[in-house]
Amino acid sequence: MNDCIFCKIIKGDIPCHKVYEDDEFLAFLDIRPWGPGHTLVVPKTHYTWVWDYPRAGAYFELAQKIALAQRKAFGTEFVIAKIFGEEVPHAHIQVYPSESVKGDKTDFVGNSEKIRSHLS
Repeated sequence: MNDCIFCKIIKGDIPCHKVYEDDEFLAFLDIRPWGPGHTLVVPKTHYTWVWDYPRAGAYFELAQKIALAQRKAFGTEFVIAKIFGEEVPHAHIQVYPSESVKGDKTDFVGNSEKIRSHLS
């Protein structure tokens, strides 16, 4: 979609702080984070709703991988995952450590590096 902000990020037209990327998905930090390391996990193919993505298992496995890395990166057991969808019409899962986690939520470079360093 030409007017989808996430499609523009996927194409590289808009910069982002990448946490993870493969042929199917991109995970990047939210520019309005609710806590340090707030990550959006999106399929590279445009789907409006998470429920329409045909490989939901792979999608949720990646969200889990990001959450487990966030636990290690931010020293917490409490990682939140949310699926909304109405604010940006591109399927996305939000994964982020609890708001009680200490750290600068706007340290995009540092937070993305922390998460990447704990991905297995």
